[in-house]
Amino acid sequence: MIRRIDLRGSSSAVTADYRAILPRAELDVQAALDVVAPICEAVRRRGVEAIREYSLLLDGVEQDDIVVPSAASAAALEALDPDVRAGLEQSVDRLRTTCENELEADRVTTVVPGGTVTRRMVPAERVGLYVPGGIAPLVSSVVMNVVPAQVAGVGSLALASPPRRDHGGLPHPTILAACALLGVEEVYAVGGAQAIAMLGHGAGPCHQVDLVTGPGNIYTVAAKRLLRGTIGIDSEAGPTEIAILADDSADPAHVAADLLSQAEHDPMAAAVLVTPSDRLADEVEAELDKQVSVTRHVERIRTALSGSQSGCILVEDLEQGLAVVDAYAAEHLEIQTRDASTWAARVRNAGAVFVGPFTPVSLGDYCAGSNHVLPTGGGAAFSSGLSVRTFCKAVQVVEYTEEALRDVTPQVMSLANAEDLPGHAAAVQARHPRDMGS
Repeated sequence: MIRRIDLRGSSSAVTADYRAILPRAELDVQAALDVVAPICEAVRRRGVEAIREYSLLLDGVEQDDIVVPSAASAAALEALDPDVRAGLEQSVDRLRTTCENELEADRVTTVVPGGTVTRRMVPAERVGLYVPGGIAPLVSSVVMNVVPAQVAGVGSLALASPPRRDHGGLPHPTILAACALLGVEEVYAVGGAQAIAMLGHGAGPCHQVDLVTGPGNIYTVAAKRLLRGTIGIDSEAGPTEIAILADDSADPAHVAADLLSQAEHDPMAAAVLVTPSDRLADEVEAELDKQVSVTRHVERIRTALSGSQSGCILVEDLEQGLAVVDAYAAEHLEIQTRDASTWAARVRNAGAVFVGPFTPVSLGDYCAGSNHVLPTGGGAAFSSGLSVRTFCKAVQVVEYTEEALRDVTPQVMSLANAEDLPGHAAAVQARHPRDMGS
């Protein structure tokens, strides 16, 4: 079901070599841009009229209004299964705890007596949050987007999720229930590229946002790329990924279950096992055959596990395995080895690291207190997952006294003249004309 790639004997390979060899989902975002560009332009020019057209065309929903009434969200929360509500509340509480610990205080640096530079953290004024509702209604993504934005102090939140024919043209009721639970009142039944365009350009009752966050399919990703610069975005998150670094101490049933759990998301989801143990590889493959056959989404999971984006990577030892998973830069990385904490501490590239046999990725998807909106496609080599910091920007506040400026004026003038920018020098000199001999 899952192919094998044998890297034993190539332990001297550099990161670039591994990246060329390792399995990866093929995403043609450029081709998707050609699809979403006219959608985004239509929404920019014609607003809600265009959104309704695309909701009918792409979602099969005829809409009178894209705004979700607050009463619908309240009713969804009232009807929510008590166990699901308890799970959501637990997820919110734990994530809020970690987010509150992420808040950064303003930092004042006294550069010289009378001269300070303050790094002031300012939340975005208005943010658009996107929650997918296609293959699976990702109610947990409401929590993961909303909580850090609220803790950061974002003043205005607008949330969009696709309309559903099976729910009267509204987003999935569990998504609406989570919105009500978190106090998000501005909710739109709009999906895909048209939702990103609505948030990014503004349309009808939805005013333009400063930043859009949240996962989605390739067309959502393409729309975010298209609008980047007009608005800020969190990342271009593609299909979900799991990599597991494991030795022969790992339980093959656990490893197989965790690979399966992420393959369940999407036929394009990636599941990668990296191990020096042939025995573990054999046993995991046998477990996959057994576990997949009795799961609900058999076809989806088999497609993901047998696809070119998934594989079992055989390495000489854990040292090479660590180099491989760092090159892969997984969205989710599990360490199931002896001394797992020690190996985890050496990982450089991963969206989130799950350490030991009792920390599956599924825990992080819901109730670990971590955020599950994470970089994919190797993006963890240079970017981070969603956090309070995503919703804040640093503003530098510079304040010098007359004396502090006078002391550094000669240096400023010398540097300005070296760059042939005499106006820069003159702007400083104007403050101290007598000192400069004028």
